[in-house]
Amino acid sequence: MSTAEHAVPEAMHWSTENCTISRTMEILGEKWTFHVLREVFVGVRRFEDIRARAIIPRQVLTDRLASLIDRGLLRREAYRTPGQRERYEYRLTQAGLDLYPVMVALVQWGDQYLPLDDGPPLLPEHRGCGGAVTVTLQCDAGHVPTPREVAFRPGPGATPRAVS
Repeated sequence: MSTAEHAVPEAMHWSTENCTISRTMEILGEKWTFHVLREVFVGVRRFEDIRARAIIPRQVLTDRLASLIDRGLLRREAYRTPGQRERYEYRLTQAGLDLYPVMVALVQWGDQYLPLDDGPPLLPEHRGCGGAVTVTLQCDAGHVPTPREVAFRPGPGATPRAVS
């Protein structure tokens, strides 16, 4: 196929300057961010417990927690152990909780493509019945498409790409 016959993908007509994925990865793309979220998702909420379990440097944890609070994914909740100063636990906000399917999808993908000989170290399960929890794609009409059946189309916030 010559260059003249090359079909230009529709996506080439739209700018990526306001890309949702880029904006999301500004928050979630740093290595330690999901380590911190993982701990809070499994119920580890206190600074020293998160630091010990995630094996994360103190300053890195301090920075990640501050960033996750600033971005609205975590909130601080004060507690006091008798005889000690006030400290904080870190709790998920609704925005943080809404990342749960992303976390389950990462676990699901990792277990499929990066399996361990002894099996998965984490098993997402429904607290109510004990059934395995998985993430699937589903459209508004209830269909479960394969990834090749999903198309990203320009939305109302899309802007045309500047041609240089």
